[in-house]
Amino acid sequence: MRRLVLCCLLLFLSATVATAAPIEIRAPGQQTIPLAVTSFLPLDGTPRSALAGQIDQVLNSDLNLSGLFTFVSPDSFLDDAGHLGLNSTDVNFAQWRLLGAQALIKGGYRVTGEQLTLEARCYNVTGRRLLVGRRYTGRLADVRYMAHAFADDVLQALTGTAGPFNTRIAFIGDKTGHKELYMMDVDGHHVVRLTNDRSIVLNPDFSPVAKEVIYTSYRAGNPDLYRREIYSGATARISHRRGLNIAGRYSPDGQQIVLTLSRSGNAEICLIGLDGTFLKQLTHSWGIDVDPSWSPDGDQIAFVSDRDGNPNVFIMDVLGRNVHRLTMNGKYNATPAWSPKGDRIAFTRLVDNRFDIYTIRPDGSDERRLTFGPGSKEHPRWSPDGRFIVYSSDQGGRNAIYIMRADGTGIRRISPPGGNCYNPAWSRRW
Repeated sequence: MRRLVLCCLLLFLSATVATAAPIEIRAPGQQTIPLAVTSFLPLDGTPRSALAGQIDQVLNSDLNLSGLFTFVSPDSFLDDAGHLGLNSTDVNFAQWRLLGAQALIKGGYRVTGEQLTLEARCYNVTGRRLLVGRRYTGRLADVRYMAHAFADDVLQALTGTAGPFNTRIAFIGDKTGHKELYMMDVDGHHVVRLTNDRSIVLNPDFSPVAKEVIYTSYRAGNPDLYRREIYSGATARISHRRGLNIAGRYSPDGQQIVLTLSRSGNAEICLIGLDGTFLKQLTHSWGIDVDPSWSPDGDQIAFVSDRDGNPNVFIMDVLGRNVHRLTMNGKYNATPAWSPKGDRIAFTRLVDNRFDIYTIRPDGSDERRLTFGPGSKEHPRWSPDGRFIVYSSDQGGRNAIYIMRADGTGIRRISPPGGNCYNPAWSRRW
């Protein structure tokens, strides 16, 4: 994997921005911001249309997925779109106001051998002020990461929360004929295979504090839990107790792992250390207890149990006490995932012989169905900012990885063609 070396120049001018007309938006579905995104221009040297095209494509795709913007058509742009204008005094804001834009993105690039410098700016058109500006330096091959990073910064400037576009998604793919662990960018680019177990790999989860992932593999004949450092490839088997060692999830502080073990003959939710040391058994039920998910504060765990007859989502505290049932509808509810904001839990429900994705508040109120139509939608996981949900679905015939906004809109397939793709997990910001 390529490491992006970012040298960011903070150009947020708090004193001047404070006098600008406010641009504020909190979530898709509210009033959107009219945004103009111009093609990036060379800071010096020969124009590189392919490079500028990559920057344009990434920025437009990321910001469109956010659901926070309407885009001013490039066909209507006037001559200021062809001027570099990296300082507010260089921008012809009157032209952009005439086109109805409230926000404007401009930028430039410089290529020196295999090195790239990217200058990116986002302006408040009405207030005639800079909202955010960054300088990124790295390899030419890192251009997409730089553009993703600036899309994250634009959302930070306009909403107060950075975007998730410069993160990674892990998933299971069977393109080789075996279920192996893969990783890709949020837009489906830069797919890499992380394992070569030639067996069955399941249930990845990213560390919140390190560039590593845990997963279950049958490589040694038993479903054991492994931890892998992503860049070095160093791998360790951390739980290989008899029976199941599955559905491992890092605690929010990255210091513990909750998972399902069946060492006693029954599937129970347990806590272990990062080295596999057994810490505590949290459930003690005759039923099957699986699919744990931490609350973002680390105080509670959602999980699935059939202790009442059918699989349902339950919640308990981190000591295994105060267990209560969350889902009261449906005959089969599974794979809960707690939002990083803490306000909702996503899960799947079997309806009419297929799974669909729902969300619910942790107190059991305000249940919402997010997905409809053909095919099953399974294994929802949240983006680190809570704006999006990634999941797997066979709605196109084969299983693939999809992203949607947290309200169920903006569905987009991101996994590459070839084979089936399952069990996505979303990393923190890198």
